[in-house]
Amino acid sequence: MDITLAKELVDWGVMGVLALMGFVALWAYLERLLFFRKIDLSAYRHREALENDLTANTTLISTVGSNAPYVGLLGTVVGIIITFYLLGQTQQMDAGSIMTSLSLALKATAMGLVVAIPSMFFYNHVGRRIEVLLNRWEILQKDAA
Repeated sequence: MDITLAKELVDWGVMGVLALMGFVALWAYLERLLFFRKIDLSAYRHREALENDLTANTTLISTVGSNAPYVGLLGTVVGIIITFYLLGQTQQMDAGSIMTSLSLALKATAMGLVVAIPSMFFYNHVGRRIEVLLNRWEILQKDAA
């Protein structure tokens, strides 16, 4: 396999996976916000049933937030390995091409962080909304008793 092709596959593959992860986190976050707007707390008799409905899809958001930096790091490591391989093969790479290759490898880590940071914000925001809704449900239960 041509090393340039491998470099392109790694670059686009990692960026594609990170883009997909970002889309999944954003979708799950928006889905939760829409669900929270229309939920009828008085329809629930058991706290466990309410918790199950409130926490659906939150694992997706958390998983993206915690794993996106690792996917980015994987892209960086593979990019650096390819750069060193090319350096070893040609034995006459100039400093400019080495730095360009390394900076392109590091963009994978940056992209991983760009996906992870908002995902963790989404997860924390959804978690707080779940706490508030559970507290409101408990108040409704006490008022009804």
